[in-house]
Amino acid sequence: MTVPNGKNVYFASDNHLGAPTMAESKPREKKFVAWLDEIKEDAAAIFLLGDLFDFWFEYKTVVPKGFTRTLGKLAELTDAGIPIYYFVGNHDLWMDGYFEEELNIPVFHEPQQFMFNNTTFFIGHGDGLGPFDKGYKRMKKVFTNPVSKWFYRWLHPDLGVALAQYFSVKNKAISGDEDVQFLGEDKEWLVQYAKRKLETKHFDYFVFGHRHLPMTIPLNDISTYINLGDWIGYYTYGIFDGKQLRLEKLGKD
Repeated sequence: MTVPNGKNVYFASDNHLGAPTMAESKPREKKFVAWLDEIKEDAAAIFLLGDLFDFWFEYKTVVPKGFTRTLGKLAELTDAGIPIYYFVGNHDLWMDGYFEEELNIPVFHEPQQFMFNNTTFFIGHGDGLGPFDKGYKRMKKVFTNPVSKWFYRWLHPDLGVALAQYFSVKNKAISGDEDVQFLGEDKEWLVQYAKRKLETKHFDYFVFGHRHLPMTIPLNDISTYINLGDWIGYYTYGIFDGKQLRLEKLGKD
């Protein structure tokens, strides 16, 4: 993809809309929608790296209630010809066609490689990658198993959504409550994952979410790991101007 002069590629992650309640997350949703409206003039593309919602499960004919402002704005942007790419996170693993069919947004369940202006990117949500997080990796296999999803669909949506929201808050492996402190480069498993990837192929940037902490960490002289932070406490996002990727904070002059 070529990023024209005066255009930018934007990255955001971990909004967790709906948490801890729909009412409490509404101001955050309005900020996010206002940001989307602001960047639409110079956006060459927008990457959303997962956990846009605190819970999302698509039944055959039902999607979770709410998020009208967000979904409407995303539809407006894609209708205007701005490409948007979505990477599922650990809170919205169960996307199954709605974004593609209704919003014209491709959805990725695994990290992907992209190139912008000869700059190489490795992009994903980040959950389940690296040498640690073994408990979550086992849980993810259960959650994404087709049989598990089939049985879950038989729950009435009112029960299924309420149950998922309860565990989203109570289970730290899902909620991310443990992802709020910098562990040091040697213990940051996504940093270790990126360094191992570099042993076999070069990337200029590794871009992830999931950790809820804005981080920019050099991996070597020419490769950089960036974690996007979140839209709960940090309101940070990535912006690639065709030459460099940097983190910005909402409201920064």
